[in-house]
Amino acid sequence: MRRKIQVHQVDAFTHQPFTGNPAGVVLNADVLAEAQMLAIARELNNSETAFILAPDADDHTVRARFFTPHSEVGFVGHATVAAHYVLSRRHDAPRRQRQKSKGGIVDIEVRGTGAERAIAIRREPPQLGRELNARERLAVLDALALASESLDTRIPLRIVGATGTRLMIGVRGPEPLKHLKPDMQRLTTLSAQIGAAGYFVFGLTPDEPDHLSESRMFCPALGILEDPVSGNAHGLLGAYLASLGILRPTGERARFTGVQGHSMHRPGRVEVELEFVGEDVSGVWISGQAVSIFETEIEL
Repeated sequence: MRRKIQVHQVDAFTHQPFTGNPAGVVLNADVLAEAQMLAIARELNNSETAFILAPDADDHTVRARFFTPHSEVGFVGHATVAAHYVLSRRHDAPRRQRQKSKGGIVDIEVRGTGAERAIAIRREPPQLGRELNARERLAVLDALALASESLDTRIPLRIVGATGTRLMIGVRGPEPLKHLKPDMQRLTTLSAQIGAAGYFVFGLTPDEPDHLSESRMFCPALGILEDPVSGNAHGLLGAYLASLGILRPTGERARFTGVQGHSMHRPGRVEVELEFVGEDVSGVWISGQAVSIFETEIEL
């Protein structure tokens, strides 16, 4: 028997159509085989598509599977924002959810109402990995066409994250971001050598009134040459800045806004909120708005 599958296209981390990070969302995906999910993701050709399924245990309220056009991945921040934006438009949708995926369980909150509502995701603090040695550091800078003098000397090049590892590369403000010329083949090779699936290059902008950082991210090893706006990477950034003492809490929280995507003409904004117990980060929230681009049905 043929079935009609509801498919949504959503731009995440923005409220303006055709900006932010696009994601596919497929609801009621329990009827789909894994091969069908991959085929739909390949057809939509977003960096990732979220497939929403019913829970299979009592410790969560919804399940999600995430597929690139090439394979399944454990967790995707912008696709989670997109999926729960779609779910939040239902009249009976809960404002709090626990989402299970191969990347673990995360808490979801719908914040605000109407067109201004945002989707917030809480994750456990990320693992802080190793700093690059001098040889690796030079190889990465060369692959990005980034001069050593453009680096922010307060911020060592360091791998952050456990499953979705990113190399954090701090530069002196936003200007060096405009001149990056990434060699995607070399970055792919280096990903295997250093153990980082992507490269998050960011500049701090303390003089800007509405954001603390501007960034670009390259993940050619994952089939994503440049990611428009990454929620997950901004969460990693927040934890890393806190570990360096650059981002300090007020009471039990620290907050900042990061912007990304201008180089791709897809600007977006990620709100980051860190929870602290004493001087230690105990949780990381990333949140953002979203906007629906289209809805359709696929008959399978």
